[in-house]
Amino acid sequence: MSKPRSRPRGRRLSLVARWSALAGTLLTAGIAIALTLDWYLPGQPLLVFGICLVAVVPMAIITIRAEIRPMLSLFRALEGTVASYRDGDFSFSLHWPQNDELADLIAAHNELGHVLRDQRLDLVQRELLLDTMVQNTPVAMLLVAGSASRNGLIVYANSAARQLLAKGRKLEGLQLDELLAQASTALRDAIARGGDGLFSVGDGEEENVYHLARSSFTLNGRKHELLLLRHLTSELRRQEVQTWKKVIRVISHELNNSLAPLASLAHSGAELVRRGQPERLPQILETIGERTRHLESFILGYARFAKLPSPQLEPCAWDAFVDRLASQVRFRLVGELPPEPAQIDAAQMEQALLNLLKNAHESGSRPEQVELHVRRVQDMVRIDVFDRGSGMNEAVLTNALVPFYSTKRSGTGLGLALAREIAEAHGGRILLANREGGGLAVSLILPGLPLPA
Repeated sequence: MSKPRSRPRGRRLSLVARWSALAGTLLTAGIAIALTLDWYLPGQPLLVFGICLVAVVPMAIITIRAEIRPMLSLFRALEGTVASYRDGDFSFSLHWPQNDELADLIAAHNELGHVLRDQRLDLVQRELLLDTMVQNTPVAMLLVAGSASRNGLIVYANSAARQLLAKGRKLEGLQLDELLAQASTALRDAIARGGDGLFSVGDGEEENVYHLARSSFTLNGRKHELLLLRHLTSELRRQEVQTWKKVIRVISHELNNSLAPLASLAHSGAELVRRGQPERLPQILETIGERTRHLESFILGYARFAKLPSPQLEPCAWDAFVDRLASQVRFRLVGELPPEPAQIDAAQMEQALLNLLKNAHESGSRPEQVELHVRRVQDMVRIDVFDRGSGMNEAVLTNALVPFYSTKRSGTGLGLALAREIAEAHGGRILLANREGGGLAVSLILPGLPLPA
């Protein structure tokens, strides 16, 4: 890369000084010619003036043109380099031999070209790095001009997208509908549905799971949509194995905790019968029944989580719904209930809120500090459960919604996970946050019925 030329060294002579000296020289020459002619031609001023004009004007024109010609060439060169900069070519630099204001201009111009060349090279290197990263990422990327659901034009596709959708062939310039016509039905349906989500391709051992993510933005005044397809089969299978291991550990632990005492109690009961001491049998049988009921409740909790049906959404009045909750668990209602009915599966949502309210009571909060707040937020409904317990640290907040994760010695880790499953099945989400002053806020955010016009 060439460096900008340095300014010419030597004593500085400005443009004003040079042009003043030139004008003074021409004026001095004209006066000298006039005085000489007046000496030889006395009494003829008009003839002297005419001869002076004829002598001085051509000399002035020749001298001024000699001075201006390099400047005009410099201006044309500046015009050319500016046009080159506009076209993205920053390789030109200029030279001016004089040490004047134009030399300062040329030096600044060359420095600007040097900076632009460095920036262009840096930008090229970044683009190369970004393209290398994008081309080598395992996530298939498609950039569509317009909307993916309206037959947009594919303007960019990385290597993973070409391998996944066209066996390595070029995709740029194709209509998305042309590409999807040769793709799987599951992919077409996932794109047609809109939004993000998972979909499966194939059956049985050949089944592959993908995650579709999409985002829209405006580029050069036109709407574009970016589609990201991530292959999740191996990752999900690893997570599935880890989940099954965790489930087996939890169930094994709970079964051992229940079956060992049951076996011991049964042996004790048999010994009492053999010795003819049946008076302690009712107590032993009551303990066996209690442990059996606990084990049954534990297994039913897992079964309920695994077999959660799709919600049957129906309008439900908030006052009647909250009254049913209040008859089963204690809480304080904060604020007024929304006048519009809820669009929920009342049984599932009741189960979710019962879990949250019971967790609030078990957090160490006083019963009167467990609060329920239901309010309308634009086109959503927000249900908050507040307590003043010990809250959660960052590690617990991160894992609290993971199934089977629990910090309680006798907890199953299904309460919050079930609430999350119910909220997401309703098209909503669940949020956890520590409160100022202590305690936890658990929020369910659900789609609401449209407000009346």
